[in-house]
Amino acid sequence: MTKNFEPNRIGRLWAGWRSSYVSTKQERPSIDSGSVFEDIFLSDDPDVKKYILWEGKYCAAMLNTYPYVSGHTLVLPKRAVPNLLDLSKDESSEIWQAVNDSVAAITNAYNPHGVNVGMNIGRAAGASIPEHLHVHCLPRWEGDTTFLTSIAEAKMIPEPLMSSYEKLKKNWPS
Repeated sequence: MTKNFEPNRIGRLWAGWRSSYVSTKQERPSIDSGSVFEDIFLSDDPDVKKYILWEGKYCAAMLNTYPYVSGHTLVLPKRAVPNLLDLSKDESSEIWQAVNDSVAAITNAYNPHGVNVGMNIGRAAGASIPEHLHVHCLPRWEGDTTFLTSIAEAKMIPEPLMSSYEKLKKNWPS
């Protein structure tokens, strides 16, 4: 027996705080007026301090330092481009291979029930750094959604970033 979909019976959580982000222009200071990711790539810090898991000729994979869940990885071009259509063929090819490798590392390190892979292209789509395209790869488990974000303005991440880094680095395909 199939249930009928009734949209008016679905509960809704409203995130009013999101409106102010979407409707205001935010300026971010930078050491070289590039994107925050370009600043990371230009930094003399070792990869482990920058949480870079892998670096290729055109792109890299790193931990998100503001993760939604443990193991939240970003795959991005080294060059700041705002749109998928702005990538060269070489950049595009390397990014999608790195996304595959990221999913493999996440799967091997965390044994999740699923993996989210996605992009927010442009501020209106929710991109927090719209000037530098990046692909999110996140391990997911059935029932892993919590209400802490909406009721306590907090997120619970069960492991330190360095633990996530070590797990993913160990499981990154060669």
